[in-house]
Amino acid sequence: MANINVTPSLFMLNLQHVLDPFADEDKKVINGIVEINSNQINKYELITETGHLKLDRVGYSSLAYPVAYGAIPCTWDHDGDLLDFIVANVTEPLIPGSLIEARVIGVIKFNDGGETDDKIITVINDDKRQDHIKSYEDLGEHWAKEVGYYFEHYKDLKKPGTCKVEGFFDAKKAVEIIEDCAERYEKEYLPKFDEEMEELDEHDHQHHDHQHDHKDESK
Repeated sequence: MANINVTPSLFMLNLQHVLDPFADEDKKVINGIVEINSNQINKYELITETGHLKLDRVGYSSLAYPVAYGAIPCTWDHDGDLLDFIVANVTEPLIPGSLIEARVIGVIKFNDGGETDDKIITVINDDKRQDHIKSYEDLGEHWAKEVGYYFEHYKDLKKPGTCKVEGFFDAKKAVEIIEDCAERYEKEYLPKFDEEMEELDEHDHQHHDHQHDHKDESK
């Protein structure tokens, strides 16, 4: 049985809003929720409000994802979504929706139609085949060319020329971006839960008043 460091619950938790971004910050290991496997063109995305997976679109071309892809909990990027992470050197397909611990080795600075949409580069932490990978540079020059080419051209048949890879950077820069997105999550997204609680309190209050009125009418 696998466990996470949260209070047991009788209800299904939305891990996007429960887990810390880092499983072990000193070792640069993040929590990540898988959305997409490598070698596929379907684009699945987590529904932020519920945690379910939705088929967002089928790719416009035959270009398939060269990496697995997912989202980092309790982060908020400039594009209004959880911060993306990609997983290199996946030994066998990952199950979409599964939680993994991944070691940060770099970041792709990425501009998607004028919006910042960075991709944290990782490898699976608990895979001995990846122990020697300390930086995205250890993946080889061609890996960076292939992945960079994909992200610059995968939308060409939909919105030509709108995607721009602005560079590959080291793990230190990646950690800074994760921390920045975690702070943005607390400022911009976390208050939505206060709004939800206010709506629930108002609903309960209205329900209580309705029951009280019904009792008065029955006397």
